[in-house]
Amino acid sequence: MTDPKKRLRRTMLFLNAQRPGLMKDAYIYGADSVMFDLEDAVSENQKDAARFSLYNSLRTLDYGGAERIVRINGLDSPHWEEDVRATVAGGAEGIRIPKCERASDVKSVELAIDSAEREFGRDAGSTLLMAAIESPRGVLNALEICESSPRLFGVALSGGDYRSAMQTKYHPSGVEMLSARGNLLIAARASGVQCFDTVFTDLSDMEGFRAEVILDKEMGFDGKSIINPRQIPIVHEIYAPTEREIMEAERVARSLRENADEGVGVFLLDGKMLDAAFLRGAKRTLALAKASGLYDGEF
Repeated sequence: MTDPKKRLRRTMLFLNAQRPGLMKDAYIYGADSVMFDLEDAVSENQKDAARFSLYNSLRTLDYGGAERIVRINGLDSPHWEEDVRATVAGGAEGIRIPKCERASDVKSVELAIDSAEREFGRDAGSTLLMAAIESPRGVLNALEICESSPRLFGVALSGGDYRSAMQTKYHPSGVEMLSARGNLLIAARASGVQCFDTVFTDLSDMEGFRAEVILDKEMGFDGKSIINPRQIPIVHEIYAPTEREIMEAERVARSLRENADEGVGVFLLDGKMLDAAFLRGAKRTLALAKASGLYDGEF
């Protein structure tokens, strides 16, 4: 069985938890994860109604295998603890913590989840966490955030607030986010958790979006937060391996298994030295290929 923390998350589609009409059909778009938003998308006087709508959607709708994550309100608000209770009671797979700046933020939510899982009879540890990094302090504390909880499966960069704090704005080259992206990726990889890039908000500029997704893949991001279903196929297309990459991954995985069975840890394949560390990359390539409908084997 695949570790829930390691599942493929190429696309995370944000949905307004205040609008049941949007939530009920979310599975048809094919996103790997759907992100029910209780924070920015919901006006202050509608928080209770959105929470009620969220709970009922989680309990009654079939999302066709898409992971269900809830972005709760910030820890500086009076809403987040009830957000956690509704999320856990509804049975969502995970919670996204906004504006996370330190490990203690994650631990506060972790304690609330512990309590809610006991209250509503959920399996202990079944509700995962991810942290959204939105500030310079959060970027600087990325490593401690990534190592803060066994529930944490990943971190996500949020560009709007970060750009504002850095006194800059969006640039097509991505130069204004390069240091933040790099720092977050390094922290995530050092900690063994996933890393997701920020949303691209200009829906009229699909070429700009495509260029940014290519950059994300080349840098090593696991996936991207998205705000519109039109963006999903572009991300999935770019993250899909080529036929050559699939064949190479198959050969690497097969050779590593065969040599491991014979007790060989390091060997040559086509003149390149391979060891067990290469298996992780081969498995990810095959998993991406399978999700893209390009591969039906086992790995």
